Amino acid sequence: MPMKLVARPVPVTAGPPMSAMVLAAGLGRRMRPLTATRPKPLVEVAGRTLLDRALDTLRAGGVGDVVVNVHYMADRMEGHLAARPSGLKIAISDERAQLLETGGGITHALPLIGSDPFLAINADNIWVDGPIGAVRLLQERWDPERMDALLLMIPLARANCHRGQGDFQMDPVGRLSRRKPGRIAPFVFTGLQMLSKQLFAGEEPRPFSMNRLWDRAAAQERLFGVVHHGLWFDVGTAAAVKETEVLLGQL
Repeated sequence: MPMKLVARPVPVTAGPPMSAMVLAAGLGRRMRPLTATRPKPLVEVAGRTLLDRALDTLRAGGVGDVVVNVHYMADRMEGHLAARPSGLKIAISDERAQLLETGGGITHALPLIGSDPFLAINADNIWVDGPIGAVRLLQERWDPERMDALLLMIPLARANCHRGQGDFQMDPVGRLSRRKPGRIAPFVFTGLQMLSKQLFAGEEPRPFSMNRLWDRAAAQERLFGVVHHGLWFDVGTAAAVKETEVLLGQL
């Protein structure tokens, strides 16, 4: 049984609002049949779309400008965003011509992202903030002298609806290293991260995964993690939607 936390507004940190990118262009194959008629970010969980939940997480953390990439059913995505209430300035990074994956998608969107560092958030996870909000925690822990990427992590034991074996090891100062083949790692990446634009230096907007850039940062001891203080749900499959709704109903 997951611990119970009450969602509450997150205090906004001082300083100018950060920019963020929502990674929302994927085909959603693991979410079928739900994604046969809608893009994955517009799948509803307990009455709210995954996209709106991600945007609300960013807004609660003080983000002002957001870039959303689109590919699959891009017109529906744009229509949904246009109909959202005001509160965030939203730009579209158009990937209709070619799906660029996570690393290529962010690289393509960099000219639209107004801050450095910036946040990137996946559109198939749900975060419930605890005593310290997810975005605020990343802001507080960011150290540009040591970091190119700071990933929000959750202990594997608290990774609701997640079926993997963990993603990373984390040392006492927060440096991350990959799970070894055939082993279980204690921490799971939650889909929310803070990134330096320097991490993308020399990259072209072509299809590639963020995993390559994470591995490069880890080799230079510039890949870090911080543990989320609240709840997290991996909503990557149709079955996980129902499971998440049950768990959210218990909060």
